[in-house]
Amino acid sequence: MKLHQLLAGALSALLLSAAPTLHSGHLHSFQRENVLGTSFELKVLASSAAAASRAETVALGEIVRENAILSSWTPESEFSRWFRTRGQAVPVSPELFEVLSTFDTWRARTNGALDAAAEVVTRAWSAAAHQGRTPTAGELAGAVASVRQTHWRLDPVAHTATHLSDTPLALNSFVKSYIMDHAVNVALRTPGVSAAVLNIGGDLVIRGPWTEPVHIADPLSDDENSAPAARLLVADRAVATSGGYRRGFDIAGHHYSHIVDPRSGVSTGHILSATVIAPRPADAGALATAFCVLTPRESASVAATIPNVDYLLLTADGQRLSSPAWGQYETHTRVLSAAAKPAPAASSAPEPQPADAAMELEVTLQIAQPGGFAKRPYVAVWIEDKDHSPVRTLALWYKKERYLPDLRNWYRDDRMRAPAGGNDSTASVASATRPPGKYTVKWDGKDSAGKPVKPGRYTVLIEAAREHGTYQLMRQEIDFNGKPQQFQIPGNQEISSASIDYRNAAR
Repeated sequence: MKLHQLLAGALSALLLSAAPTLHSGHLHSFQRENVLGTSFELKVLASSAAAASRAETVALGEIVRENAILSSWTPESEFSRWFRTRGQAVPVSPELFEVLSTFDTWRARTNGALDAAAEVVTRAWSAAAHQGRTPTAGELAGAVASVRQTHWRLDPVAHTATHLSDTPLALNSFVKSYIMDHAVNVALRTPGVSAAVLNIGGDLVIRGPWTEPVHIADPLSDDENSAPAARLLVADRAVATSGGYRRGFDIAGHHYSHIVDPRSGVSTGHILSATVIAPRPADAGALATAFCVLTPRESASVAATIPNVDYLLLTADGQRLSSPAWGQYETHTRVLSAAAKPAPAASSAPEPQPADAAMELEVTLQIAQPGGFAKRPYVAVWIEDKDHSPVRTLALWYKKERYLPDLRNWYRDDRMRAPAGGNDSTASVASATRPPGKYTVKWDGKDSAGKPVKPGRYTVLIEAAREHGTYQLMRQEIDFNGKPQQFQIPGNQEISSASIDYRNAAR
């Protein structure tokens, strides 16, 4: 049996077991980069490939339309044009009016923890970080004073918004989820489409008769093939995750989260990751950000005021705090990476460990961004021994099984290289927002059976291919001998850069 047949069969069995409420149709998936500044994955349950493709087209069209209204970074967006006015009652679109009104609601609900004017605090941190220091108390006090101003006034009768201050504003927090909600809705209105799952940068919206397996990224081990902090099954809900582990300010050897408390100006860090499940995507997005600012007790109080909201907080001191009904979604839990690891099972003869058991190898790759909503190529990352035999597949990203042979080095001889470390490529990953195109995977020095490999020379291979398009292969030989090493691999048309860091696993 061919490799693509094996994969197709396993994928179908897994999807059917994970989604017992599935209606008739086939699952189609689409992956792109640089959508709303991050990664994009759309899964569509549709009667035909043509219907699924139309759903992707209209979803992307809605994203473009609303980004042109709400973007804080596009100079000619409606928000940016409105921001340049002062003291003038400006008629605004229903979307901009609703978002500004929703910010007013969440500012009150969170006692100021969620505020569009937090951007002025973020800029104070960014400016100081460029100078290699943290902001002074005076700088933060000035930023907080700016936050406390009144920034706009809304007239619900005339449907106007009056901009009142000169404080920098950014429509972050829940706006991505707000746009995703509308994008999924237009996709579902496509004839022949019955369900859709949209994941943009780690936030998800799941709609229709479909139950989606969702993995929550471990903020302490954020590689693509690391075991998740939690495994969920979610239907007809939005899932949003926030945390400072992917973005922030690195100052004097210390990482500071990009999520700031607009009431005090401090960079938050007590919550490593906040995941919220809610019926409304905007609620999930707003709460996930707010819960990184509030204390766990305050977060619980706010969540209790909103029906059908559940959450999981992973704290800096190793706690795992969740809402009372969180367990209805979770299928498996795992202790965070920083916590104590369980003792190995006893055996009659201890298995020999390699000389570099305390080491790990991390591969970082940047997928090229040719402009626009770039489709992601098929990618395989794996390890081979000195005899060129496969040892471990670290990543396998693909869309259609029939094109897997295009990854011809990974695929050769029909050898089945299972995704590494139990990584379930069919699950959606909920995480803090990722940069577009940047991915990391890790090798712990074990083969696909979980056994430590012997010290010696191994090769890291990164293969990228497009359907009926380009093909690229990158390789780097390393000496797996316990001595730290770093490598930079020249980029190509599909992978603009790649690096390998062979390092102490305790770092």
